[in-house]
Amino acid sequence: MVSLAPGILLIADPFLKDPNFARTVVLLCEHQEKGSFGFVINKLFDQTLDELVPEVLVHNIPVFFGGPVQMDTIHFVHQQPELIDGGFEIIPGIYWGGRFESVVTLLNEGRLDAGKIKFFIGYSGWSSGQLENEFNEKSWILSESDAALIFDEKEQNIWQQSLKNLGNNFAIMANFPIDPSLN
Repeated sequence: MVSLAPGILLIADPFLKDPNFARTVVLLCEHQEKGSFGFVINKLFDQTLDELVPEVLVHNIPVFFGGPVQMDTIHFVHQQPELIDGGFEIIPGIYWGGRFESVVTLLNEGRLDAGKIKFFIGYSGWSSGQLENEFNEKSWILSESDAALIFDEKEQNIWQQSLKNLGNNFAIMANFPIDPSLN
């Protein structure tokens, strides 16, 4: 059985009404008694990295809405620890953060694999006990991490695919209408 821990994917219940998290998948990066945080991996932000960080010379690198907390911060997860110093390993092979200045340099030099790094504005955070309460209220479905989903370029498919990966009992949920009263 999957439990709340770093590296777990939080899949929003099909009927979760919170507009920040409706039909989202969150990569949980830290889960401790004092609180938890992670990033929404399937909600594209309306600006690209070069629009947010003028030092980035590469155009059209997508940025995702990581969550509603500290929308003035940029974070990233990656699979390139041999190039990016200072990252924290969430689960084997997937890292959060590192030296942002070196990431900018590596991007500008074309040395980073764009399919192995994902940028976020803001993050999702929960105070002590809050995420457990939401899980007990059935707001979230838990799943093991899947690097292919985390770094998927087709963000619009991530929520549905996450449910389908859990098997037939959950796959049917992927097609539930957003508002069942309209059915």
